[in-house]
Amino acid sequence: MNNKIGVIVDSFRCGVREGLVKAKQVGAEGVQIYAVSGEMDPDNLNAAARKEWRSYIESLGLEISALVGDLGGHGFQDKTQNPAKIEKSKRILDLAVELGTNVVTTHIGIVPEDENGEVYETMLAACRELSEYATSLNAYFAIETGPETAERLKRFLDKLGSKGVSVNFDPANMVMVTGDDPVRGVYTLKDYIVHTHAKDGIRLREVDPREVYGALGYEPLDHAKIAKEAEQGEAFREVPLGEGAVDWPNYLRALKEIGYTGYLTIEREVGADPEADIAKAVQFLRQFRA
Repeated sequence: MNNKIGVIVDSFRCGVREGLVKAKQVGAEGVQIYAVSGEMDPDNLNAAARKEWRSYIESLGLEISALVGDLGGHGFQDKTQNPAKIEKSKRILDLAVELGTNVVTTHIGIVPEDENGEVYETMLAACRELSEYATSLNAYFAIETGPETAERLKRFLDKLGSKGVSVNFDPANMVMVTGDDPVRGVYTLKDYIVHTHAKDGIRLREVDPREVYGALGYEPLDHAKIAKEAEQGEAFREVPLGEGAVDWPNYLRALKEIGYTGYLTIEREVGADPEADIAKAVQFLRQFRA
């Protein structure tokens, strides 16, 4: 494995600047940062502030693996909300490029089974616009795996006509929610993977993905609810890297075989001591280095 190791700064549950320092201290080479609100919201950063952030991150010897641009709710299932969400997503991608990365990860909502329904068409239209914009910047919006099977997601992506909307591969989400096989999923989505999350988990029972991710006419995506379920729920549990159902040796081998050379970015959404868990996760991934 020759992939660089990253950390989602927000997993440390402190401010961005402190989180960046902690990421460096645990041995990460890159970071992913939430950019939807607060101090990293593109609406709150003028040109000088953007240059200052980039300079500070580089001074720590870090690079940005991606920004998180997940706007919550139903993703892009609600056509009445999409114009504002699409515009915000574009501004987050602009910020990403200025900060030195070309990836923004996001949730678009559960891709429906019915490919002829209005929600499916609404999501396609939004993603086509986002894909065209990303391609114009040589960048990507990366859909996080988990809400639907890899096969269903691939069929959706194949309809977009460009790869500006691609994949942020999260093996734990697949294990915990759909019961999908991450190793097989890597081969299925091999043409689209531009970023990955390093996370682990176990599935305790079958669960309707709408209970986890929400859906139009059901209920919206609620990150706090997901985190609570992942820590103490009855359907699945997020666990430290290497302690769950993700087959790491074969998963990493699959990524290598498809030619993926991007980041493995550690995400830790639960646990009493995330800093310790993240430090152990860095060491866990390092053991696979060639």
